[in-house]
Amino acid sequence: MYFVDRSVAIIKPRQPFLDWLTSVAGDDMVDLTLDNLRADCTALLVPEYDEPEEAVAWVDERAEQLFRQELASWHEDEAAWPADRSLMVFWQWFDVEFHSLVLDSVDEPIENSPALDA
Repeated sequence: MYFVDRSVAIIKPRQPFLDWLTSVAGDDMVDLTLDNLRADCTALLVPEYDEPEEAVAWVDERAEQLFRQELASWHEDEAAWPADRSLMVFWQWFDVEFHSLVLDSVDEPIENSPALDA
């Protein structure tokens, strides 16, 4: 195993995200629950931090981009996205869980590919 010079942020949708998603998806998501939605979430490698406030500040600086990526991963029609994607709304719609220790347990190189350009 190898230490990785990154930390992790896990973006977990909250009830307002689920409410929006079920309103735009109609019958396709009728059985989706918040627990289901939060069971497999986006995990981001973020810069290492000494204090949790540093990780929060990193997310704050990218909140609009992260918000767009989360919306796009579930519903591509931007016209259906909420108009207000401000920092305050981001934190109302998502919890972010931070972890400072990352270990790579695979003895193969990490392959990179571009993320969604949302």
